[in-house]
Amino acid sequence: MEVNKNSIIAISLSAAVLIVYFCVQQFVFNKKKSADIEPTTVAEQQVESGAADAATTTAADTNTAGELKEATDEPVEVLNEEIYTVETNKFKVVFTNKGGDVKSFELKEHTDSKKAKAEKKDKKDCLVQMAENISDYNRAFSLNLGPNTTSIVNDYFMVKEFPEENGLKKIAFAKNYGTYTLVKQYTFTEDDYMFKLNVIVDGNENFKGLDYASSDSDARISYTLRTSPAIGPYFDKSDRYESRELIVHNGTKAKRIRLSDRQYKKYDKPSTTWLGMGGKYFCELVVPESAGVIQNIYYSTKKENTAVSNSQAYIERKAIGSEDINDAYYIYVGPRSEKELKKYSSAATNGWKFEGYKLKDALHTSTILGWLEIAFKWMLQMINKLVKNWGVSIIIMTILIRLVLFPLTYKSSMGTLKMQEIQPKVQAIQNKYKDNPQKLQEETAKLYQESGYNPMSGCLPMIFQMMALWAMFNLFNNYFEFRGASFVPGWIDDLSVGDSVWSWNKELPFITGLTGNCIRILPIIYLISQLFYGKITQMGGAAAGQTQANMMLMTYGLPIIFSFMFYNAPSGLLLFWTISNLLQMGQQIIINKVVAKKKAEKGNTSNLKHFSKQGKRK
Repeated sequence: MEVNKNSIIAISLSAAVLIVYFCVQQFVFNKKKSADIEPTTVAEQQVESGAADAATTTAADTNTAGELKEATDEPVEVLNEEIYTVETNKFKVVFTNKGGDVKSFELKEHTDSKKAKAEKKDKKDCLVQMAENISDYNRAFSLNLGPNTTSIVNDYFMVKEFPEENGLKKIAFAKNYGTYTLVKQYTFTEDDYMFKLNVIVDGNENFKGLDYASSDSDARISYTLRTSPAIGPYFDKSDRYESRELIVHNGTKAKRIRLSDRQYKKYDKPSTTWLGMGGKYFCELVVPESAGVIQNIYYSTKKENTAVSNSQAYIERKAIGSEDINDAYYIYVGPRSEKELKKYSSAATNGWKFEGYKLKDALHTSTILGWLEIAFKWMLQMINKLVKNWGVSIIIMTILIRLVLFPLTYKSSMGTLKMQEIQPKVQAIQNKYKDNPQKLQEETAKLYQESGYNPMSGCLPMIFQMMALWAMFNLFNNYFEFRGASFVPGWIDDLSVGDSVWSWNKELPFITGLTGNCIRILPIIYLISQLFYGKITQMGGAAAGQTQANMMLMTYGLPIIFSFMFYNAPSGLLLFWTISNLLQMGQQIIINKVVAKKKAEKGNTSNLKHFSKQGKRK
């Protein structure tokens, strides 16, 4: 019995100790919970104050902290990386709980033929990836606590996946840092290329704010939001017809900075409303709900842990005090096309009721000639509605433009003919008054007036033609609708890349560097048309002062050089150039006949005058 009594006492004391331990642990844990996350969150406060509009804070945010509170209250330490996927009609987005970042961002409606070719896959299996170069050191929409030069947040976050509600899909990541909880929440609609990212800092009574020194100024930073390290599709920097650029909008107009390799720079212009990175056909735009929170903007094309350079922007947010914050960013990830971007010009045409930020300014434009591009684009679209083939539309539009420009071409040629006629007299005046510039100018002007020659008659028409051709070049080189558009199946299957009739895998010295590993027909046709055009132009007579060497260079040298330069040009652009050359060649033949006729008439007149003079002498 003595043994049993001692056993009972020991068991009772052990139970008492365990009960006291669990009670104390639960008391401390509950106290910490109430200190870490207040019952009323930033998002709830905004809703109570009436800020539930979709263009500011959506109704989907109303329960953010309450639901995340449940997640962060769970006494579970996350030690492993976990992957989560959200799909809409537009995206397939893969998240990691490390930092609550994006590991993969694919556009479901667009394929990447270049990547498919490089990886020897069917292009249907290679969607356009808008988050290339992902690594443990740099992910899409990752955060730095402090300036962008610090390491990204790489901690494991708790995750909350929300049931779909009112067409919204939402996933949130939360990490408790003792005095505050950091939350990243992503919200998607089913049919938008735009989604919403909320960055929430929810502090307790001991929270003193996020206030870090900037890396190169006196400014104070709370955190840095990064765009994805690079935007798709697959980018080969040897492709001179592709590019990457920083786009920054100040509320009135957009500024574009073409990026070169291995840059790291600060964009120091004031009054930024939104910014992003743009490629030839796709872009990634970040629109802060409150632009006033932006402290600094940096951009980088450095190579990190991959072979491909970044094209990334860093948004440094101003320091915050002890107050809670809920920063909302509307992020567009999709085609750099008017069709998609114009949806965000009116609240009625997108799921976010988003408007007023001029996202269409992210489109390519030649600035001064933008108005002409708009006119040509409208014409091209109207033609394509009738013929339903973008290649045929390019041909028809090029014919129409060349017909309109023909009077200017004719006038310029006639001016050149007149200049050839009076050139001997001009040279005589130059030799006679070479030491008297004022007299030289007066006599030259007098000669022009007597002969009826206007020096601007050759220049102005040429300027108008160059304006039109440059606007068409910029349009055809960047027009999103050409991407994946077939002209002649089996030959030109995609107007946004070069045509191809045969290709090989083996690298050939010199040849591969100039032309790549394929044979294209359009550049050859372009070269032939250029050579014939040069010969036909010579038949019309050499330009004044033009030497034989210059004529040979213009006739043979430049076309050959240009054919190599344009060998890998987009087939839509090269189709325009080739058709334009062929039409210009036909126009030049007509002009040459007119010139020959006028020269013959002048020759007959000259012979009659000579015969008359001889008769008088007799």
